[in-house]
Amino acid sequence: MRTANGWNRIEKKVMEGKRLSPAEGVSLLSEKYPFLELGALADWKRFRLFPERQVTFVIDANPNYTNVCDTGCHFCAFFRRPGHPEAYTLTVEQVLEKIGASAARGATTVLLQGGHNRGLPLEYYEELLRETARRYPGMTPHFFSAPEIRTMAEVSGRPVPEVLKILWNAGQRTLPGGGAEVLSRRVRREISPKKGGPEDWLEVHRVAHRLGYRSTATLMFGHVETPGDVVEHWDRLRNLQDETGGFTAFIPWSFKPGNTALEKKGLRPAGAVRYLRILAASRLYLDNFPHVQASWFSEGRKTGQAALRFGADDFGGTVFDENVHAAAGHRAAAAAEEVAALIREAGFVPVQRDTLYKTLKIFPGPGRRARR
Repeated sequence: MRTANGWNRIEKKVMEGKRLSPAEGVSLLSEKYPFLELGALADWKRFRLFPERQVTFVIDANPNYTNVCDTGCHFCAFFRRPGHPEAYTLTVEQVLEKIGASAARGATTVLLQGGHNRGLPLEYYEELLRETARRYPGMTPHFFSAPEIRTMAEVSGRPVPEVLKILWNAGQRTLPGGGAEVLSRRVRREISPKKGGPEDWLEVHRVAHRLGYRSTATLMFGHVETPGDVVEHWDRLRNLQDETGGFTAFIPWSFKPGNTALEKKGLRPAGAVRYLRILAASRLYLDNFPHVQASWFSEGRKTGQAALRFGADDFGGTVFDENVHAAAGHRAAAAAEEVAALIREAGFVPVQRDTLYKTLKIFPGPGRRARR
């Protein structure tokens, strides 16, 4: 009875538009509250925000310009230390060739990330941006995570705000949410001790938002975090969103242990039920985030479809040319028509968007024709 009363209070608060407390956030992540009812409440909240049966997606690519990194995160199978025989750094021209190949496949966004390569000058990143804007004016350069921005600042000897202004002047307008992992000091000390604390990631996004950038926020769970750590992560994001309003979307995904240092500790994938619970709870707790993304790419197509009834209104992207998850043994990619078909099979109308959620094309749905 006590559990039922607790759930009823949460349900009532959500329906009245009241903010959930950290204690209530922790309770949502436990198994004390019903799984399907949680999903249904998140679904209700999603439709309060977006009443139409439309699900957005972006045609995007996720190439990498370098795997050289001296940070050595324990969850990462992609990085190679400087001097390693498998280490690489692409030239600006080589990166632009990848971007051009993605543009030829219809991509409108490129999410470009790499390791923390201290051998690259700030001018390298500037040139990448300027040439992308010049050669592919229809492409959004969704480049460089917060830790990469901090590495640029350290290497160049310039403060983070100045680096962000330089990148802005070169053509950048959005930042990806990578590098957040879990914004908990305890967790970060254990899985990425050289990457800095939560404040380092948050400050990059705070400054970026004030300069006019928009960014996404992410959560990588399924390793050493507790429910309390996840709620701490949510709280930090929710507070910053209250302050700046600069986040467009929240994207949770599960840790892939293959070929990582953490795999040696016996960690296994979190699974679909855990993912869907965290996704639904995220929709309820992050009441000031407009979009919640279903990570079909990391969780699988069927789980991604289920996520569309657990609070997600966006289906992510096509993710051409992805290498980070692939290094951990997880491979997935899809053409736009396949992504649209998955959305349609889940009972929704597929809508192609750009990085800032502007509608580009509505795909066929029940009783509708494609239109631009």
